[in-house]
Amino acid sequence: MPSTVVHLAFAGILAAAVLGDAFSRRSLTVVFAVVIFADLDVFVGLAVPGAHRAAFHTLLIPVVAGGLLYSDLRRDRPWLTDRFGGRAPRVAWVSLLAFTFAAVGLDLFTTWGANPFYPLHDQFYSVDGTLEYSTQRGLVQTFVEIGTDPVSDGTGTQALGTTDSYHVNSGVDPTAGREPETVDRVFPVAQSGWQLLLVLTSPVVLWARARQN
Repeated sequence: MPSTVVHLAFAGILAAAVLGDAFSRRSLTVVFAVVIFADLDVFVGLAVPGAHRAAFHTLLIPVVAGGLLYSDLRRDRPWLTDRFGGRAPRVAWVSLLAFTFAAVGLDLFTTWGANPFYPLHDQFYSVDGTLEYSTQRGLVQTFVEIGTDPVSDGTGTQALGTTDSYHVNSGVDPTAGREPETVDRVFPVAQSGWQLLLVLTSPVVLWARARQN
């Protein structure tokens, strides 16, 4: 399960790649804040069972925000530009990109999954599988099951449950319901080799990008 640190590492690399002339400490802070916002639904889950990875992990947020941003930029005098300057639209688009891929996407494509269409469609999904070329079988993918043959290794996109039946644990809310006083609260930083590599790579990329400025 990717930690907030891993989400920020991924977002930092995205920001360094696509912010362009808008890259600065201030713009990077905005991108990071948007990504952190997604993980704040862990606190919503304390009041609304099952809301973690659902309330702020829905793709409806970037869809609605993107629509509002597009409508504003089509005006003769966009509010966003007047209020925050000419680079603000690019920062806003990059923030939506980071929210979609570095926040929601990174959780959706892991074992614990996310609830990407909440509340219109209350269902947690985990997108997992492989995509490869075999000289015997041709192009093989196990992300989406096609036909009736089951996937032998159990991979593929899985429906995990709804907010009523599925709980994503965290250091804030380790288990569904009330925890005992002795509960072990784990706050992960990196839980696999690729996550640690991402966490170590991102600061180097951001430092190199800052040096270019």
